Amino acid sequence: MSEAKPIGGKVWSLPVLFFLAVVVLALFFLAQRFFYGLGAVTNMNDGYPWGIWIAYDVVIGTAFACGGYCMALLVYIFNKGEYHPLVRPALMASMFGYTLAGVSVIFDIGRYWQAYNIMIPAYMNFKSVLLEVALCIGTYVLVLWIEFAPTFLEKLKADRLAAKLNKVIFVFIALGVLLPTMHQSSLGTMMLAAGYKLSPFWWTSFLPLLFLLSALIMGYAVVIFESTVAALAFNRPLETRILGKLSEVMVWILGFVLVVRFQDLNARDLLPMVFGGGFKANMLVLENLCLLAAMMTLIYPANRKNPKLLFLSAIAIMLGGGLYRMNTYLVGFDPGNGFTYFPSVPEMVITFAIISVEIVAYVWFVKRLPVLHEIKQA
Repeated sequence: MSEAKPIGGKVWSLPVLFFLAVVVLALFFLAQRFFYGLGAVTNMNDGYPWGIWIAYDVVIGTAFACGGYCMALLVYIFNKGEYHPLVRPALMASMFGYTLAGVSVIFDIGRYWQAYNIMIPAYMNFKSVLLEVALCIGTYVLVLWIEFAPTFLEKLKADRLAAKLNKVIFVFIALGVLLPTMHQSSLGTMMLAAGYKLSPFWWTSFLPLLFLLSALIMGYAVVIFESTVAALAFNRPLETRILGKLSEVMVWILGFVLVVRFQDLNARDLLPMVFGGGFKANMLVLENLCLLAAMMTLIYPANRKNPKLLFLSAIAIMLGGGLYRMNTYLVGFDPGNGFTYFPSVPEMVITFAIISVEIVAYVWFVKRLPVLHEIKQA
């Protein structure tokens, strides 16, 4: 098993400074949001009580952050130790994604000063799937930081403390597999309650299953995407062999997702509507074409050895999975009464700032902490 090591080098490059500038601009809009309310910076309304801060930052963002969950399934549940070099960077990305998703929820809550009520049993609605999602995600953020703690302890050379943590880390690994399985499927369950307000293209009793499966394929795709970008950005060798093996797993899940989607639409006699045109129908076709293109590319072993095709397939899966979730939460949702929603510029800037924070944190962590595995010189 290869050891992890900081890659070193300077952190404050021009791209990093650009992302920090975006964060500073977002802080200006956030100050307006917290002082003057949601209406000062967002286009949300009574028909659309959530916008891209939930649809992207939480619903899509947490699926992108499922790389740690996916790798834990492979390495610790299915005992595929050859993927272990991918675990720590995937875990770190999951930690960032889920932490910032939790932060973005605070931005979205009208009475943010009462956010702590979710932890008080007297205020809990035990019949609400939102409660399960909130508690699961909150707990999972804590679990991720504990799972990543050995990296900090290794950097600090706190060997005794690290040894004690390693004796109980299996408990947190188990929780790290259980919790995403619960809340990712529950993100689909939430939209079951939308009923007729959600287009029949996306409303189905299979929503919980499809959301869980989309989290898996997006998590694996992000692992490939991040590994490739890190290799190119930090002048490291591409991990094509191990990523190619990982993509073989993705082919089976992609195939299952597409079969479930097709059979569900066919059973409900919606296929004529799908190919009948219209904006929503075209969005449905686009999301599935992205997934189908990735599957048809990765189904050939030779393509799984091609780093460019691996990277493009990962992007296609991220786009397809992201569109599926965006379509379910925003595009396919119609509350009626003439309500419409399109994100405001401040909303988009704040979302981009959240992504920027993740990028800057990723750069700092891999350069200062033992995250990426050490490259052995020949």
